[in-house]
Amino acid sequence: MGPLKGIRVVEIAGIGPGPFCAMMLADMGADVIRIDRADRVRGGGSGAPSFDLLNRGRRSAGVDLKKPEGVELVLRLVEGADGLLEGFRPGVMEKLGLGPDVCLARNPKLVYGRMTGWGQEGPMAQAAGHDINYIALAGALDPIGRAGEGPLPPLNLVGDFGGGGLMLAFGMVCALVERQTSGRGQVVDAAMVDGAAILMTMFHGFRQAGLWEEKRGANLLDTGAWFYDAYECRDGKYVSIGSLEPQFYAELLRRTGLDRDSLPPQMDRSQWPAMKERMRALFRTKTRDEWCALMEGSDVCFAPVLSMGEAVEHPHNRQRKTFVESGGFVQPAPAPRFSRTPGEIQGPAPHAGQHTERVLADWGVPESEIARLRSSGAIA
Repeated sequence: MGPLKGIRVVEIAGIGPGPFCAMMLADMGADVIRIDRADRVRGGGSGAPSFDLLNRGRRSAGVDLKKPEGVELVLRLVEGADGLLEGFRPGVMEKLGLGPDVCLARNPKLVYGRMTGWGQEGPMAQAAGHDINYIALAGALDPIGRAGEGPLPPLNLVGDFGGGGLMLAFGMVCALVERQTSGRGQVVDAAMVDGAAILMTMFHGFRQAGLWEEKRGANLLDTGAWFYDAYECRDGKYVSIGSLEPQFYAELLRRTGLDRDSLPPQMDRSQWPAMKERMRALFRTKTRDEWCALMEGSDVCFAPVLSMGEAVEHPHNRQRKTFVESGGFVQPAPAPRFSRTPGEIQGPAPHAGQHTERVLADWGVPESEIARLRSSGAIA
């Protein structure tokens, strides 16, 4: 039913942003085959679904890419695919015999997606790294944190998933749309350092307009402003306030009982630290539930700070089915939503090699060929 129904993608198994991209494509209806390493295949893979939810919605084939027969098998699958995505360091796929030149020669309409930290070229292209390093170099990590404290890594959301997997998915879909006009595939070079940098576009504008200080906890959106922050409540839980615009700010004052005439102007930055302390004391006078009763659903721009488990149970998320149960695991539902062709979790996360023979048959590999590959050890 999804908008990508009929699109076929070969995913060369990796970690983090590559699987996230493949999950996004599968959630939207694409038929994604995950090529797992043959040496990861264990015991038939017919037990309970894997807990690795990033791998949901795909079928897994165990292939030995160190064997020429395994490489040739992947190239055969590429011939019938719309896209391929991989997340190795630059040059690894070329060494395997599966680089973009080889794959595009076999299928000129192929969209070849490449996911790296630093990009396909540049002085750091071959260096190891993780999310924290990519967002640091992109200038996205330095502003995140409170005044007087060091940078605070925002999990691995900004590099791996926002600047990485989502950017690759967006790039591949863009290339698929362009292919409808040109009839030609192309390479999509998605680097997490580039993706994290583009997420910072608005802040670069602020800085060059003189609206952003390059120090943590001193600005409108980085916990510098007392009316845009998270506050601890009497029970040790937290609430979030985002009362930026005048009408929302006025509602915050009304519901907290603060007297505007006794307060400094909202944008008087010299008074923000003192007002921050005043708000901390104020929010500690009630529990989180009491603040929710007073503010939730209002134009204060308010929400409780929920744990992952609490988020699943919140009435708003339950009504919208933001989280769903699939394969015995509660997990985020596909997003975004479509009025006519909704996305859907196509199945639970597989074990490595769980569907090898079935998926190869579905993609047109004859049984005799599958038997030969099995006996040679090219598939598992």
